[in-house]
Amino acid sequence: MMAIIQPTSLNPPEPVASLNEIALDEALDTLDPLRHLRTDASDFARDNDEGTVVVPSQPRSILGETIRLTFPVDSPLVSISLKVDASHGCGGIAWPAGEVLSNYIASRGVGYLQGKKIVELGSGTGLVGLVAGALGGTVWITDQAPLLGIMQQNVTLNNLQSCVSVRELNWGAALPSDIPPPDLILAADCVYFEPAFPLLVQTLSEMAVSGSTDILFCYKKRRKADKRFFTMLKKKFSWEEVEDDPNRENYNREAISLLTLTMRP
Repeated sequence: MMAIIQPTSLNPPEPVASLNEIALDEALDTLDPLRHLRTDASDFARDNDEGTVVVPSQPRSILGETIRLTFPVDSPLVSISLKVDASHGCGGIAWPAGEVLSNYIASRGVGYLQGKKIVELGSGTGLVGLVAGALGGTVWITDQAPLLGIMQQNVTLNNLQSCVSVRELNWGAALPSDIPPPDLILAADCVYFEPAFPLLVQTLSEMAVSGSTDILFCYKKRRKADKRFFTMLKKKFSWEEVEDDPNRENYNREAISLLTLTMRP
């Protein structure tokens, strides 16, 4: 949560080649923040020790389609109709980490979320929050203004207006006053744009200020620079991998990790 050069001494300096690669990543990200989501798979294969593909090649453009997803996959409990539209940006389609997190919370059953106050960060289409609402949670799905429309459409499409609310939330900005302190925060595929890393950490820490909030954080490894997010995150949170997911081995092979975050005292 990226190929790393193994140190030969206890505290060696970081290799110059690695520093140069990160600097190049940062320069390219400034020009095209979403380039790593579109890069051809062969570029990632060269960076992977095992030569496996970390990110699949970019699929065809998706405009105004509706898909149907069921969770958990092996024993369907929840079925979600999802409008997807890439014209809204990368948040307008379903990404693998969101499906992994949706599958996990569904596999825990209705009792896991029943009656809980839940906030999803970086919701995009709202998939994870919709699944949480269908499982009995009271949910706020949040993202930036351009995605509010597609999220509201998906809430209505699944008749979840009574338990899922749509709110604008820009990371680093003040939290909406009508969102109460949550029992659970959900976040999937939120590590993708380096300038937003400190803002995401800030929002997580402000929303979990009580220290009693559970946080499920699912992400897909894409770049060496992702480690800078976790360097920032560890100042506020500790984390460990979710171990009770029977599908863990499968999605780990696709460079996806599901974590529980715990706020530091």
